[in-house]
Amino acid sequence: MSYDGDAFHAVAAGQRPEGARPATTRSRPHRAAARPRRRGLLRPVAFLTAGALAVPLLAGCGEDEKPPAPLAGQDIAPAARNLVADGSTLKWAVDALPETLNTFQADADAGTGRVAQAVLPSMFRLDATGRPVAHPAYLESAEVIETEPRQVVLYKLNQQAVWSDGREIGAADFVAQWRALSGRNSAYWTARNAGYDRIAKIERGDSDLQVRVTFSRPYADWKSLFSPLYPKDVMGTPDAFNDGARRKLKVTAGPFKVEKVDTAGKDVVLTRNPRWWGRPAKLNRIVLHAVPRDKRAAALADGSVDLAEIDSADAQRIGLAHRTRGTGTPLQGGGRTSVKKLRDWALAHGLDAGEDAGRGQLGRTIGRYLEQQQALRDVEVRKSLEPVYTQLALNGAGGPLADERVRRAVARALDRVELARLVLTPLGLPAVPVGSHLALSGQAAYADNSGALGAQDAKEAQALLADAGWVRGGPLKEQHKGGKAAGSEHHGADVSEGGEDGEYVVGEDDKGHGDGKAGHHESAGDQHERTDPRLARESRHGGPSGAYAPKGTAAPAAAPAGPLAKDGKPLALRFVLPSGPGSDTLNSVAERISAMLEQIGIRPTIVKVSDESYFKDHIAAGDYDLALYSWPSSAFPATDARPIYAKPLPAADGSVNVEQNYTRVGTDQVDQLFEQAATTLDEDEARDLIRKADSRIWAAAGSIPLYQRPQLVGARENVVNAGAFGFQTPVYEDMGFLKKGARVSPGPSKG
Repeated sequence: MSYDGDAFHAVAAGQRPEGARPATTRSRPHRAAARPRRRGLLRPVAFLTAGALAVPLLAGCGEDEKPPAPLAGQDIAPAARNLVADGSTLKWAVDALPETLNTFQADADAGTGRVAQAVLPSMFRLDATGRPVAHPAYLESAEVIETEPRQVVLYKLNQQAVWSDGREIGAADFVAQWRALSGRNSAYWTARNAGYDRIAKIERGDSDLQVRVTFSRPYADWKSLFSPLYPKDVMGTPDAFNDGARRKLKVTAGPFKVEKVDTAGKDVVLTRNPRWWGRPAKLNRIVLHAVPRDKRAAALADGSVDLAEIDSADAQRIGLAHRTRGTGTPLQGGGRTSVKKLRDWALAHGLDAGEDAGRGQLGRTIGRYLEQQQALRDVEVRKSLEPVYTQLALNGAGGPLADERVRRAVARALDRVELARLVLTPLGLPAVPVGSHLALSGQAAYADNSGALGAQDAKEAQALLADAGWVRGGPLKEQHKGGKAAGSEHHGADVSEGGEDGEYVVGEDDKGHGDGKAGHHESAGDQHERTDPRLARESRHGGPSGAYAPKGTAAPAAAPAGPLAKDGKPLALRFVLPSGPGSDTLNSVAERISAMLEQIGIRPTIVKVSDESYFKDHIAAGDYDLALYSWPSSAFPATDARPIYAKPLPAADGSVNVEQNYTRVGTDQVDQLFEQAATTLDEDEARDLIRKADSRIWAAAGSIPLYQRPQLVGARENVVNAGAFGFQTPVYEDMGFLKKGARVSPGPSKG
């Protein structure tokens, strides 16, 4: 996740395109709430006490220490290229057509990133453990060759690397991108400039295939730069940057090129690039087709898409199609079936069964469903864990949560293991709580630093609340209904059901809220993402429908009698959630958290708001006490995570610049650790500084990581080298359909 400016861009760690991990876009934070400092891509705050800072830190890893493995591997039906058929078209569902094809603009999204990965150079891409590795199609090598008096990186380009117009990829393209993203020319409507603002100069090396980049200040995350790399035709002028690459890319340099963006058909069509010098793409075309989340199962069944991210309800439906043969339906067995039996069956299977529907209408609805179930036997579910984690955010800008002791009490009341099991166990995925704000298991910087805050302990939580002055049985003044949350004005809430986990990942959600720059037209940003950073994003990622606790989980005990009170006010918190189809998981998690908080005397009130306003009017605006949303992990946390945890600072106009720190909790020490990590070129030292920063972030208790989000993908069974990618950047030239008669090893999950 990289974020700049006011854009709240979700960028998949390292692979600039998202995913939003991908270079997704960040939706610009609500301007009334936050004026982010303009910086590298894509915060009143409570401070930690001196005592709280004395937290245990994990010792740094030695050079021989192996990082933990990813909790779940890829599930992409891997196949050797000689088993993949040549030709054909892969139809891949996306949430919406990208508003722009320029990943460095505020309204870029996951679709923007997907296109960029397929058609543009990236000097580095991510491997299966989320680490950046040089992309051999573009780079022979890239290394730091000088550190004194300044850091110099020398890129040696692949001599075959050319743009689709025949021009060699070279220093002129690097220079144009640096000038556009350096932040020095406000005519460029950029969403992020992290790293580019540290470059002093770029020049040709000893040959046209060498590019020397000299930094004005040391920059540890230099591998995040020039991925993707746009041609100088796009980056060379503000007009070309701002408008020229929104709906078309005339010049590309990947295994595919952009043939057209068909707004009427809701398609982005990518075709083989005849000038591609690498392994030729197996597919003739990739069509990114916009399909709403609730229509994905039907689209997979009727063949209008071959590959689609799905929610858990659709995953369960596909699994059911593999396990049943259509028996036990009210349409079988002969005779007439009562309307009541038809309606009951339809409702039990999630079908629309209106009260006025007659026998014939219900029969047709059930018949279509059964036809789809038959077709879904040719589809399988591929699953992994997305490089995104869901957190409980605690707004420290005001109210009870401005007191660090109250925030810590909330955190100590949570059973994070139970919450992870609630979401992941029903899906057959590892239910391990996330132990870091800055990395996920599998990444080099990952370490479980939650010990800096402490494990679940209701007695300790109650002691913290008592120390903060919250006691039982105190007199209560009459309270007005609908009090405001900590941060700002209370926006209208609706109580519709729904909302989805995937949709509210920083960086990918919230399409359509402008770029956050004063004087610029508002553009659809994403939240997200998922992701601008990416609270993940595209109205999408529905959470597992009907999430439940694993069998054997004890029911929460009854809440203690009598609320906690202080100064005549009860300890009540507004828990703001999105509404709308797909939010079952977030709602289930919120209800479980609420039950845990009630055990220590805190009374949460769940308030559901529309999906459209959830991020813009509540999270970014600070109009909440508690909230659930997600952030993508990054291969470059010193750069990408810094805006999420930076200490809010007052701006000249009296507002507060929170960047992407929507909890409004930050400290000078965390800021200093991020800066040190970003400027040290020793990878071991940088990793240790990131872990120390994470320990301080845990101790501040502004956000509590809960679980890594599930990644569920419905795929036609003969689609190979595609599916649930996990950390790894997709290899587009290897995707395709299995040759007839060929066989590959079965994946870990077939429905």
